[in-house]
Amino acid sequence: MTQYFGSCLCGTVKFEVQGEFESFYLCHCQYCQKDTGSAHGANLFSKSAKLNWLSGANSVNEFMLANTVHNKCFCKVCGSALPSTQVVGLLAVPAGCLDSKISMLPNAHIFCASKAPWDNELDDLPKYEGLPK
Repeated sequence: MTQYFGSCLCGTVKFEVQGEFESFYLCHCQYCQKDTGSAHGANLFSKSAKLNWLSGANSVNEFMLANTVHNKCFCKVCGSALPSTQVVGLLAVPAGCLDSKISMLPNAHIFCASKAPWDNELDDLPKYEGLPK
C-alpha cells in the first residue's frame, strides 16, 4: 500500500495518507481562489485512502462554507491548508501540504469559467531560481 506523509508549515500538524489518489484537479472556482489566495487550488482526491493524524490533530480547524460542499481544513497555528474528510466518503488533500513526492500529474483544470483574468499566458513570464534581485 502506498504511503504519503505531509505537514503544515510550522510542523505542528503531521499526517499520513495510506492508499492511492484517484484524481488530481487544479480548481479555478472562486472559493478555491479565496481560500488559497492564488489562481487555483491543487487538490488530490481519494475515495479509498485513509488519513491518519500523526501529531497536532487538536490544531486542525475545519471550515465548511454554508450551502455548498466547499470546505477547508487548516492548522490553527500557521494557517496552512490540510487534508479534509468533511465531504463524506471523500478525502481531499491539498497537494502542497505533502512532504512525500507524488508522481501523479493533474488530471484537469476545473471551473475554468471562474479563472482569474491574470492567470493566462503565464508561461511567457521570466523565470528565476529564487527571489529576483
